[in-house]
Amino acid sequence: MALMEVKVPDIGDFEAVEVIEVLVKPGDTIKAEQSLVTVESDKASMEIPSSHAGVVKELKIKLGDKVSEGTVVLVLEAAGTAAAPPDAAPATPAAAPPPAAAAPAVAPVAPAASGPIEVVVPDIGDFDAVEVIELLVKPGDVVTAEQSLITVESDKASMEIPSSHAGTVERLLVKLGDKVSKGTPVVVLLGAGTSAAPASAAAKAADAAPAAAAALPLASQPVERTAPTAALPAHEPTAPQGHLPHASPSVRRFARELGVPLTEVKGSGLKGRITLEDVQGFVKGVMSGESRTAQAGKAPAASGGGGLDLLPWPKVDFTKFGPVERKDLSRIKKISGANLHRNWVVIPHVTNHDDADITELEAFRVQLNKENEKSGVKVTMLAFLIKASVAALKKFPEFNASLDGEQIVLKQYFHIGFAADTPNGLVVPVIKDADKKGIFQISQEMSELAKKARDGKLGPADMSGGCFSISSLGGIGGRYFTPIINAPEVSILGVCKSSTEPRWDGKAFVPRLILPLSLSWDHRVIDGAAAARFNAYLGQILADFRRILL
Repeated sequence: MALMEVKVPDIGDFEAVEVIEVLVKPGDTIKAEQSLVTVESDKASMEIPSSHAGVVKELKIKLGDKVSEGTVVLVLEAAGTAAAPPDAAPATPAAAPPPAAAAPAVAPVAPAASGPIEVVVPDIGDFDAVEVIELLVKPGDVVTAEQSLITVESDKASMEIPSSHAGTVERLLVKLGDKVSKGTPVVVLLGAGTSAAPASAAAKAADAAPAAAAALPLASQPVERTAPTAALPAHEPTAPQGHLPHASPSVRRFARELGVPLTEVKGSGLKGRITLEDVQGFVKGVMSGESRTAQAGKAPAASGGGGLDLLPWPKVDFTKFGPVERKDLSRIKKISGANLHRNWVVIPHVTNHDDADITELEAFRVQLNKENEKSGVKVTMLAFLIKASVAALKKFPEFNASLDGEQIVLKQYFHIGFAADTPNGLVVPVIKDADKKGIFQISQEMSELAKKARDGKLGPADMSGGCFSISSLGGIGGRYFTPIINAPEVSILGVCKSSTEPRWDGKAFVPRLILPLSLSWDHRVIDGAAAARFNAYLGQILADFRRILL
């Protein structure tokens, strides 16, 4: 593998912009187009992607550095060719360097006019149909030329769209979530000559703007936002709340996915910037009851059960009772904790317990391992459980589903997740298309994924797309437990350690190897009779694996 320098690509009119986040470190394995650093000007922030895949050998920049087109970002041990050759024209619009689209939008400034003026989105480079994520003005506001009106965001950059004129906002022509492109009308302004506001007020607003800009760094200058006109949900992440949060596009997107109001998150990054860890810490505080969102705090006590009006988490000085040691939660536990809490609270769990006789199956497994000892692939009972689960999912398709509003999505594919215990916490790798793979292939893939999990090298693709999960405590012990469903799935199978028990065969008690099964299911999608039949059928498959051929 060759060493190569990854440089800042063409980023339009940006020059000497500041590095505000470093998203990778030496030793990281990255993909082509993966974001490496975040840079920011006074009007836009963007993430600089990698031109190649490979392993990061050395970082050439640090927080606070100024970079331009051609600045070396890092040295990479390349694993393959670039997404597009640097001297060749991109094959598709998607392969064009995303940062070029994020050059600061600069509208031509025109003098104030006397009649209504329709302000449109100026030339914003390669941006097309980008989402409006913030409204920075409201009807009645007096704006100056070049004052920001809205914020838009793509998957790689966010930017503020400025006004081409001064005047008073008569009405907004866009709303949160709208898609805009060059030429899209944004607001209608009343020119200075016909402004509803007195001329003195406009002059004061114009005089106040430079003073406010001088008082604060451009990168962290707060921007007033549209006030809500109706009650908002407790975790509406895009709801206007006063000031524009200081965060990168990827952090904003992450916050929206979790329903985090960024205006309530305290940033720990450079110039108060909100980082991914800040969002995770906020979620942890809310989930543990240590803090509440502003809207949740305003929620009435008698809300008809729509919200959880829980008591605050008890604050205890444990040192009063004896010696203690404090340790930070691992990154995996911070993320999984919030997901598990949400799943447990939102999904109406029911768990059915049953037993499966695996006497013959275990003997067959031992025989297979002896016969294939030289292959290096060890077959575990979990591989058989995955194949048996696929058979049960085919027979009971409502278990291979997800709830989407008032619809059930019935999946025609069979991707099975299995819980893997790692030093940093629990992760769930996914075996894709398990219905098309044999026991040996499944065993080999499980071994490879489990190793990646222990080494902390699992990627998002390794843990996404699951239809059904299995949590096995067979190597540890126990009898039954209640596994928590991995949303958006609707069921999960838990298995414990098998044990030899006496079972009546019609003539006498004989020793049989019994495997405890615990099936948790979402009662919004599945009823008790179906769950009992699923468990019973799964037990039949495990007792006589020949049934899987039927």
